[in-house]
Amino acid sequence: MAAVTRPAARRATVAVRWMVLGLAGVFFVLPLYAMLDFSTKGVGGARDLSAWRAIPQDEELRGAIVTSMELAGLTAVLMLVLLVPTLTWVRLRLPRVQRLVEFLCLLPLIIPAIVLVVGIAPLYSWVTYVFGDTPLTLTFVYVVLVLPYAYRALDAGLAGMDLKTLSEAARSLGASWTTVMLRVVLPNLRGAVLSAALLSVALVLGEFTLASLLNFQTLQVAITLTGKRNAALAIAVSLAALVFAFVLLVVLTRLVGRRRDGAETLAPAAPTAVAA
Repeated sequence: MAAVTRPAARRATVAVRWMVLGLAGVFFVLPLYAMLDFSTKGVGGARDLSAWRAIPQDEELRGAIVTSMELAGLTAVLMLVLLVPTLTWVRLRLPRVQRLVEFLCLLPLIIPAIVLVVGIAPLYSWVTYVFGDTPLTLTFVYVVLVLPYAYRALDAGLAGMDLKTLSEAARSLGASWTTVMLRVVLPNLRGAVLSAALLSVALVLGEFTLASLLNFQTLQVAITLTGKRNAALAIAVSLAALVFAFVLLVVLTRLVGRRRDGAETLAPAAPTAVAA
């Protein structure tokens, strides 16, 4: 009786899983289809790709896209340079302040964007004086915004590895701390680093409030201004940004999955090599 019930329960679980995935797929795909339909609808209902062809031709949009991509790259790099060594050092040498570091990293989640702008705006006179009046100075603000999400991804990666044993083994073999970070910690954090970088890029590409209130021209600000004169073009750019983020997610999943498969393939061969 149990043998008959178990396959039936398993089939029911699989059916429920596929139903949930199907509903989630419809929930996400329908708005994307509506955006595609609107951005390609011409006069009289005929299909027209003029909005998509206008994306690289619009100088304002092209400049905003380049600026946002530069901001995304700089934010991801600066975030990793700050967080990875800090979290590693806290776990190895200062475990008592781990809760404090977690609180500070998660603090931007509970502070509204308008409050951040009010607090940061007076500092931008000094930032503008030192670095110039360029939108790339938003990197410093965006690093603060991505801290909670990047911290969670990196902290989960560090918690999943035996950091103390690996670092002590490398140090006992004469490796410097720089070598430990580059050749021991980072290879084991590859998935967490990619996740944190992807989250940072997605947040920067979708951020509007800070850039608008600080009077900088980024992708979302340009999309908002473009929507007032050409709605189809604004929708096309928004859909392209969503597709770009989705492609990044797929690439990340493939990279992490390939690394795990390689590790699982090499793991059984280790005892054989030792025995030989």
